[in-house]
Amino acid sequence: MNDYEYFVHNMSSLYGQYGHKFLVIKNKTIIGVYDDMDIAYDETRKIEDVGTFIIQECVDDPTKLVLTFQANVSVA
Repeated sequence: MNDYEYFVHNMSSLYGQYGHKFLVIKNKTIIGVYDDMDIAYDETRKIEDVGTFIIQECVDDPTKLVLTFQANVSVA
């Protein structure tokens, strides 16, 4: 199970615990909780290597899930 699968599998309990926040997940562990995605990214990259964690918006409805990539993405 990767970090995103961990998030999806535990989304209901994570939302119950954290509410509508941005969760930083690494190795299936919540390592940060923030109100804003940009702050989550800026703060986490100070202590973790980019590409080793995900930032996921915690929502109460799985149909609102959006996968966000924290890397340079090229669209052809």
